[in-house]
Amino acid sequence: MTDARTKIRKTVYTLVVVFWIFAPLYLNNYWTDVLNNVAIYAVLGLSLNIILGYGGMFHMGHAAFYAIGAYTTAIINTTYGIPVLWLMPLAGIMAGLFALVVAKPIIHLRGDYLLIVTIGMVEIVRIALINNVFGITGGANGIFGISSPSIFGYSINGIVHTGQFFYLVTGFLAVTILLFYLLEHSRFGRALKYLCSDEIAAEGSGINTAGYKLAAFVLGAFWAGMTGTLYASKITFISPESFSFWESVVMFMIVILGGSGSIPGVLLGAILIIGLPEIFQGLQQYRLLIFGLALVAMMVFRPQGILPPKPHEYPVESLDESEVSL
Repeated sequence: MTDARTKIRKTVYTLVVVFWIFAPLYLNNYWTDVLNNVAIYAVLGLSLNIILGYGGMFHMGHAAFYAIGAYTTAIINTTYGIPVLWLMPLAGIMAGLFALVVAKPIIHLRGDYLLIVTIGMVEIVRIALINNVFGITGGANGIFGISSPSIFGYSINGIVHTGQFFYLVTGFLAVTILLFYLLEHSRFGRALKYLCSDEIAAEGSGINTAGYKLAAFVLGAFWAGMTGTLYASKITFISPESFSFWESVVMFMIVILGGSGSIPGVLLGAILIIGLPEIFQGLQQYRLLIFGLALVAMMVFRPQGILPPKPHEYPVESLDESEVSL
């Protein structure tokens, strides 16, 4: 029975990957652009999954890191003309440094308390952008004229060349999935999961819980900041409205609905939250109501998400009696 389920799951995953790779060949520009947005939010969901899914920290301010990455790219690109793809690491570093500064004093908070603080954090960032802090953010009008990404001298306009941009963002998504899969099965990832399951027991086992949680926070912020570069270069214009509290809510729902701590679950969550509403555009005015009902239903009937993470068993190596000293 288990083997049959495994075969079905692998077949479904293969079909989805094949559909995704060749999607621009049979979809028009509009639907290809929808998949671009799904891919961007999938990366954002995976970056939040490190904090929420692995670290167990209720973080509702992820849009702040996304905004810092996008604005870092926009300001430097429009001022000095540096190609946007070169600015991706810098955007991630700026978001990571901000996360390090704000998370250090609040990393010991748990549950609702951390949730409330992170909501305040994203609002502070949004208001600072509106007030044109240091005179470089463009205020409520935002920043125009951001360059499109360029590869070997070929400019990829995310609005016009949606097919080319699709493969750029899909490449970034594939790298993200691979690295986060390796992270999940690394010593760092296992420690985070242990910490998430029982923080007191983890601390009692000698795990530096504060250090691991802070590292997860900074890593998630770093990746969200780099994703901000992709978003800014896609539409070549950003404003504070693009990074409101609602964006954080969307990322949070992607992780919770799909399955907290599960990479396939987060990818499914991005498809359902970002892609599915485009199919039912006639019900657009009921979007918030449907999302709310879906979350309530998930919490009642399947709190672990649609595709929760599979439990892993790590073999314990037997000790040689000669190595045991009394």
